[in-house]
Amino acid sequence: MLHTRTTPAERRRLFREQLASGRLLRMPGVLNPLSARLVQEAGFEAAYLSGAVLAADLGLPDIGLTTSTEIAARAQQTTRVTDLPVLIDADTGFGEPMNAARTIQLLEDAGLAGLHLEDQVNPKRCGHLDGKTVVRRDEMTRRLRAAVDARRDPHFLLMARTDARAVEGLAAAVDRARAYVDAGADAIFPEALADEREFAAFREAVDVPLLANMTEFGKGPLLTTHTLRDLGYNIVLYPVTLQRLALGAVEDGLRTLAAEGTQHSLLPRMQTRSRLYELLRYEEYAAFDSAVLDFTLPPGT
Repeated sequence: MLHTRTTPAERRRLFREQLASGRLLRMPGVLNPLSARLVQEAGFEAAYLSGAVLAADLGLPDIGLTTSTEIAARAQQTTRVTDLPVLIDADTGFGEPMNAARTIQLLEDAGLAGLHLEDQVNPKRCGHLDGKTVVRRDEMTRRLRAAVDARRDPHFLLMARTDARAVEGLAAAVDRARAYVDAGADAIFPEALADEREFAAFREAVDVPLLANMTEFGKGPLLTTHTLRDLGYNIVLYPVTLQRLALGAVEDGLRTLAAEGTQHSLLPRMQTRSRLYELLRYEEYAAFDSAVLDFTLPPGT
């Protein structure tokens, strides 16, 4: 009722088992804790917390303005309500290698199944914008080694994201990915690949789990799950899809409300009160509250 039915350790082991299964894990990005529960109900295998989504939720651009403690707080709120493994975007680790080490432990404590660290300079920018800059490869490997050393649960997944494709080219991005695996990364997130051929080249070159980022309006194509399975990818990520859908609906609703002076025509598009209460498990809370309220000690105790 008040929490999940599984522990973070169980969810981390599940995530590792899922990645080892050879199946493609579908991972929508959630926009708040309640949407994580919807992702679970819809039958997806895992959920994601996007740095871009969290920044936008705070009214900020995705340029490294959020902090490790802010994302850890949102993570803890989210992992409390879903039994799905949750992966989080940890940007550049929020500073030097020591900061990355602290970030790892903050996010372990928040109940996550794993995170990804990227090789952009700090402050970073959205991976599908022009003008990105990446750190030297040895600097990123130090960042990863600090994270590996700080990790306490060996099942907590440490993924390395490389943004080098748009800066240095595909071959350099592949070389970086291999170096990151050597430094201890469990999985690789190659950001902003240009086409299906590049996705295939990455799979051929790297032998750890790979994540395919299917973000809308980005640099690359929106490949189907069928195509990604054939390419041998392990995770397909939809990082901002739910936020874009929600905000599009909000904008449309505000225009309608302003134009018509009533929300009457919007009612068929709304989630009903009864459905919200079902999602929030109102009945379970009411039953628990009644049991506590009505409790009395047996005679003679």
